[in-house]
Amino acid sequence: MLIGITGGIGSGKSTLAAELHRRGYPVYDTDQAAKHIIVHNPAVRSQVEVLFGSDVFDGDTYRTDVVAKAVFHNHDLLMRLNAVVHPAVAFDLKHWYNIQKSTLCFVESAILYNSGLHALCDKIIEVTAPEDVRIARVMARDGAGRETVLARINAQNQDTHPAADMVINNDGTASVPSLVDSIENFL
Repeated sequence: MLIGITGGIGSGKSTLAAELHRRGYPVYDTDQAAKHIIVHNPAVRSQVEVLFGSDVFDGDTYRTDVVAKAVFHNHDLLMRLNAVVHPAVAFDLKHWYNIQKSTLCFVESAILYNSGLHALCDKIIEVTAPEDVRIARVMARDGAGRETVLARINAQNQDTHPAADMVINNDGTASVPSLVDSIENFL
C-alpha cells in the first residue's frame, strides 16, 4: 500500500515522514528525488537548462535559488518546469515502489495533488498546522523573516483536497511519535 503524505510549507509533514522512516517504513521524498533526477537524468537536465540557462547548474549542484527567483513571478515558467519534472518523478516513484519489500510505503510531497502523484496512492494523509505555527517553523528552519515566509505561504498553491483519508493537526500540542502512532493505528 502506498500512502501519500501532503501539507503546506511548515505543516510538519517532513518531520512525520522522518519518524515513519525511523520506524522502518520506506519513505519516498519527492523533493530530494526531484533534485536528484534534475541533476542526474540527462534528458531532464537538458530540458531544465533550456528553461533556465546553464547557470542553473554549478557542476552537479542544482541551483534552486536561481530557479526559485525565476519562477516566483512567472507562473508559465513554473508550469513548464513542472511538465518536465513531475512525469520523471512519477516514473521514479513507481519504480521505487515496485522494488520495496514492505507492504506499507509512504510518499511525501507538498504538491501531491498538483503533481498528479495522488493518483498512485492508496490513501492520503494531509498534515495541517495553524498559520502562525507554520510561520514560526519556517522562520526557525530557514532563518527567513516573517514577511518572506508569508510570501512563500501565499505563493504556494494550496494543495489541499477534501478527499484526504486522514487529516493530522500537527500544531505542536502532540508529540511526533504520538502523531505517527495515530497514523499506524489508522492504517
